[in-house]
Amino acid sequence: MQIIDDRRALHQIPELDRELPGTMAYLRKGLEGLSCRVFSPMEGALCAWFDFGQDRAIAFRADADALPIHEQTGLRFASRYPGKMHACGHDGHMAILLELARRLDKKTAMPRNILLVFQPAEETTGGAKDLCATGLFKQYRVEAIFALHLWPGLEAGTVASRKNEMMSRSCEVKVDIIGRPAHIAKAEEGIDAMAAGVEFYRRVMAMEGALPKNIYRVLKFGKMESGTVCNVISGHTRLEGSLRVFQDDVFYSMRAGIVSAGKEVERSYGCTVNIYMNDGYPAIMNPPALYDRVRKVVDFSELAAPSMITEDFSWYQKSLPGLFFFLGVGDVPALHSDNFDFDESVLIKGVEFFEALAEGFQ
Repeated sequence: MQIIDDRRALHQIPELDRELPGTMAYLRKGLEGLSCRVFSPMEGALCAWFDFGQDRAIAFRADADALPIHEQTGLRFASRYPGKMHACGHDGHMAILLELARRLDKKTAMPRNILLVFQPAEETTGGAKDLCATGLFKQYRVEAIFALHLWPGLEAGTVASRKNEMMSRSCEVKVDIIGRPAHIAKAEEGIDAMAAGVEFYRRVMAMEGALPKNIYRVLKFGKMESGTVCNVISGHTRLEGSLRVFQDDVFYSMRAGIVSAGKEVERSYGCTVNIYMNDGYPAIMNPPALYDRVRKVVDFSELAAPSMITEDFSWYQKSLPGLFFFLGVGDVPALHSDNFDFDESVLIKGVEFFEALAEGFQ
């Protein structure tokens, strides 16, 4: 099948961030013989515009970048580029949109014009945000945008989504606590950065634990380093973690709580606490009105709970209504693992879902 050939060809040429010349060349070659206008709105991106003579349009997006991972699948169509791999299913996403383009090419009438978007830098700097800044969606009068992600752990071939909270906002939390080292025999001359780090951790975990149970959130630290030798009071502690939430008010409240905990520790221990937190990608929040509208057109399953993983599709939702879906690939290795692979037969399910949505969207 052509869709499988596309996936395998793209899988062999993974490229990173916005430097996607081989990927874009392959996509352009597959699109240029069809009845669409193919153009690049920015570096590393490609669009296909199918004009059915309507005054409004809808868009479908596929991410195109890969990851800096050395592939260990042993597939005969494995990555040809050492240290680079499509370990997040973006090769499958692109193959789905290429097949959708071939099907659109055969249609003479549709309720909306269709814009297909192949986007760079989902894994790195948020290419979605930059695409929105081009004015692309206003220019083509796009009223809604849709995307899906291959999803391990969800039954193969199942399309699923949910209203409101879908995928979380993320924020890196990095903390440096500067004390003063001293020999343990003269501990009173030092400022114990390790004890201060433990106290900081205790305070922020208590803050997180005090939030209501119905607020989806994660605040965890995966790394803590302190000290140099066993008989010297630590002069420096480093903690690194992640904050993941959905609502902006919760996000900023928890960030303020982390900063407050740092100041309290500074006062208590006489140390210096430096905290770095980035803004990360916003949360994917599926609008209930669009969700209900699409539910009348196509059938899909409802997820019981959101995912605490992030995705830059959220930037589209800041500019126009957007709905995100998962396409199950069953019990396979996790996304971003060096042996990630999936049953390619599920890709047709994604195409059929998008095609039905395009045909029925009113």
